[in-house]
Amino acid sequence: MTRKQQPDNVQFGRQHGMPAEKAKDFRGAVRRLFAYISAEKGYMVLSAFIAVASSMMSALAPRVLGTATDEIFAGVTRTMRGEHGVNLNAVMQILLIMLALHTGNIFLNYAQGYIMAGVSMRIMYKLRTQLSEKIHRLPIKFFDKNPHGDILSRITNDVDTISNTLNSGLSTALMSTVQVLGIIIMMLTISPVLTLVAMTILPLSGICMGFIVKKSQKHFKAQQENLGKLNGHIEEMFTSHAIVKAFNGEKASVDAFDIHNEKLYNAGWKAHFLSGLMMPIIGFISNIGYVAIVVIGGALTLNGRMTVGGIQAFIQYTRQFGHPVSQLASVATVFQQTAAAAERVFNFLSEEEEEGRVEPSPCHPPFQGHISFENVSFEYEPDTPVIRDFSATIRPGQKIAIVGHTGAGKTTVVKLLMRFYDVSEGRICLDGRDIREYSRDGLRRHFGMVLQDTWLFSDTIAENIRYGKLDATDAEIRQAAKTAQAHHFIRTFPDSYNMQINEEADNISAGQKQLITIARTILADPDILILDEATSNVDTRTELQIQHAMNNLMKGRTCFVIAHRLSTIRSADLILVMQNGDIAEQGTHETLLASGGIYTSLYNSQF
Repeated sequence: MTRKQQPDNVQFGRQHGMPAEKAKDFRGAVRRLFAYISAEKGYMVLSAFIAVASSMMSALAPRVLGTATDEIFAGVTRTMRGEHGVNLNAVMQILLIMLALHTGNIFLNYAQGYIMAGVSMRIMYKLRTQLSEKIHRLPIKFFDKNPHGDILSRITNDVDTISNTLNSGLSTALMSTVQVLGIIIMMLTISPVLTLVAMTILPLSGICMGFIVKKSQKHFKAQQENLGKLNGHIEEMFTSHAIVKAFNGEKASVDAFDIHNEKLYNAGWKAHFLSGLMMPIIGFISNIGYVAIVVIGGALTLNGRMTVGGIQAFIQYTRQFGHPVSQLASVATVFQQTAAAAERVFNFLSEEEEEGRVEPSPCHPPFQGHISFENVSFEYEPDTPVIRDFSATIRPGQKIAIVGHTGAGKTTVVKLLMRFYDVSEGRICLDGRDIREYSRDGLRRHFGMVLQDTWLFSDTIAENIRYGKLDATDAEIRQAAKTAQAHHFIRTFPDSYNMQINEEADNISAGQKQLITIARTILADPDILILDEATSNVDTRTELQIQHAMNNLMKGRTCFVIAHRLSTIRSADLILVMQNGDIAEQGTHETLLASGGIYTSLYNSQF
């Protein structure tokens, strides 16, 4: 056996120097997200360079405007003295410089937006690709334990949250950070004293932001989790709406929805209320600093230590300084929600995968179909055994029926045979070889399965049948439908084989859906057949027709039949009677009836 495959995000993190632990918390999710961002370092460097250039232009504008103010003020002073007035040429040159700075700033902002949009979309493309590939590598037990709606919420809502943040929030954070640095540098060139006063805003703002982030992060995490639960409930109710109506369960469904919605509401308003405090608190701190700068700057100007243009430029810098700080506070709120979404996404990517594939050796002998269960034990949950010390031998070409009360472990045996789950103890051998030595896809190519619960996708009937053999011709599809006794009713539809099955597959009957799935299995032409109550949704006459077609199909193949209607398995070569996870009886129909045991009791209870 090979080692388990490393999840894609772990491999990706290792390539970029990231630790291999699961993203279990806020910091872990942020580290993983920045590992993806670092892969776009070329574009990020270019974006940072553009941000620096744009910020320098924005930072120079108030200084240039201050120069124009000084020139105008000096011209007015000279006019009052009877000397030459305002130098209009110098003022016009300064205004042209201002126009060039703002024009260049607009162009650079457009360029940065274009680059960051590309970066965010490439990251989302990688993330969605990995999520799509991850789904196919997860074991069945993951989907058995997690609500489908919650999984969908991770792939849709959580990924969209990350996408929106990368598309706008990342660019805003980068630009605001550079603007803060640029403004500080320009303020130092005007007055170090006033700059020191202005800098008191930063630590106070940082302390407030840190406190609010710490308090609100748990609510953002709860918000995303409750959103997943709410989506899970909605998905379950919508897909089972007929059952809900049949049992008058509307009120119970609405009550459950209200509970989930109430939890989402409570987590949501707390998270957004706390994060919403950032802007007014930081704005209040900025205004206090602004007032202090105006008072001190006015005193310095009166003492001749600053010019009018200098104080005007510094006040403008002060106002500008509060804007990027406020933007950083706003982005911090978005990043909290993004971190909660990223934690759920990366936890999904870090889930344990199915074991690595082991391909059969090139000299593997031709497939025969000999199957043996050797002291097999299995449990879904620890200390709760479902199958205990199960042993059986099936020869090639035999028809094996598995019967027993509900919960006896019949379907579990099939799940183990298909490697949807692996045995806890013992082993299952196929042609003398442990099935864990086969790749899962290689093993399942030998099997064809028809379940009690049918599955059809929204497409034509022909394409649903062709799913069993993707390169099948139309003639092969029709022949499979005829063998499954489905050709006649398909021809009665207006579009025949081109009839479109809707999303819920409720525009055809349950029996017709079952016949189409049987035709799909017949088209696949498997070596081993598994029929799990395959005829439970058809009438008696159609059941006899299917049994006749199946008997022809079963010739030369090993076949497992799980049935509750014991009249359908009289011709089985071997009947395994299961009780509490063990084989209680085994034999043919006649010998088991003659024994007068559990099988006899089950058989007589149906007549």
